[in-house]
Amino acid sequence: MTDREPQTLDVLDDAERKLLFTEARTANTFAATAVTDDELAMIWALARWSPSAANSQPLRVLFVRTREGKERLVQHLDEGNKAKTLSAPAVAVLAYDVDFHEQMPTVFPARGDMLRAAFAGQTETRETLAAYNSALQTGVFLLAVRAAGLAAGPMAGFDKAAVDKEFFVGTSWRSHLVVNIGHPGVDPWFPRLPRVPLEDAVAWA
Repeated sequence: MTDREPQTLDVLDDAERKLLFTEARTANTFAATAVTDDELAMIWALARWSPSAANSQPLRVLFVRTREGKERLVQHLDEGNKAKTLSAPAVAVLAYDVDFHEQMPTVFPARGDMLRAAFAGQTETRETLAAYNSALQTGVFLLAVRAAGLAAGPMAGFDKAAVDKEFFVGTSWRSHLVVNIGHPGVDPWFPRLPRVPLEDAVAWA
């Protein structure tokens, strides 16, 4: 095959689509089975291939596994989220790096120095771009958890400023989502809720 010939991409089979999409659920309870370092490394090895503007990759991850670490975290969570997080074998605090531009020479070699210089004095712009692109990467992160054979329980109910003060003082990281990770426990799923029908969500031009 030459570069001029069209490529044929693989299509996920039915079992793979179920794993990642149609039968995947948000877990609310977790088994005591440990999540290993290799499993967490696999999640990141997959998630880091997410698209992002100019390959900027602002998503950062703090994996919290110890009881001490989880107790530090749960004091800043909404009351309804605390027990779930304490029971999860691993928890990912997803954050974005407002100084992502410092990595541009590494992640975009052709224009990295120019992009780093252009963003250097634009703190507000960097914050907006980092928040948006880390959200894009977060969707892929959740798919990576599922692809690793684990369940994810994403939660936005927490005091972001307090979590940043607890874990990220002296860094340019800003938290934006907490994700419980593990094997599903007893009665882990709420009933499946409806999805917006195609005719209300999709337009054609």
